[in-house]
Amino acid sequence: MTAHGLFITGTDTGVGKSLVSAALLHAYAGLGYRVVGMKPVAAGAEQIDGIWSNEDVRQLRAASNVAIDEPGWINPYLLRQPVAPHIAADWQGVSIELPRIRDAYLHLAAVAEVVIVEGAGGFKVPLSATRDSADLVMHLGLPLILVVGMRLGCLNHALLTAEAIAARGLKLAGWVANRIDPRMAAIDENLATLRLRLDCPMLAELPYAERPDARAMSALFSPKKLELLISST
Repeated sequence: MTAHGLFITGTDTGVGKSLVSAALLHAYAGLGYRVVGMKPVAAGAEQIDGIWSNEDVRQLRAASNVAIDEPGWINPYLLRQPVAPHIAADWQGVSIELPRIRDAYLHLAAVAEVVIVEGAGGFKVPLSATRDSADLVMHLGLPLILVVGMRLGCLNHALLTAEAIAARGLKLAGWVANRIDPRMAAIDENLATLRLRLDCPMLAELPYAERPDARAMSALFSPKKLELLISST
């Protein structure tokens, strides 16, 4: 089986990468694909029934329709403290190794048709003293989807991220506007600016919601655009 992989990055942390990742899983599952989500590095965990777990990872597992018994394939690095990954890893005495993450991705790609990989933080967030998330994407060789948290300052963050992706020779395959600030001024003008300046299709505009539902949001993604997205990977 040849899987199509997409790496979900964001303009910052807290912009809705997990929501978009889960929505994409639901959307591709609705199109008949075998799908699985992956969170290579998760920083921030709590104990549930004596087992450490991460909320984002749980959301990805719930949206996947391929059962993976070993949680380490979906989430190779679970870091307990909700801080930058390289700091959390250092505090925990863990070394984040890119080959281990690639091995986990290849395992998932062998059993699913679409693998949605959710990054930690933004595109350049450090993973160690010498590596960052951009290095991880290059190691996996995946096209990216950029989640833009629609709030004041998002234009600069989005355009700088797109520039950094291009500088690494990576493909920005699409972007999603997520309205995280319901009071953002000039929302239509900001969206128009991003449509003009980002050299890739806008996949969806997600409305603000206090308790967003990934399954409901999946209906906002065009099946045609989703099919074109993976046909080019």
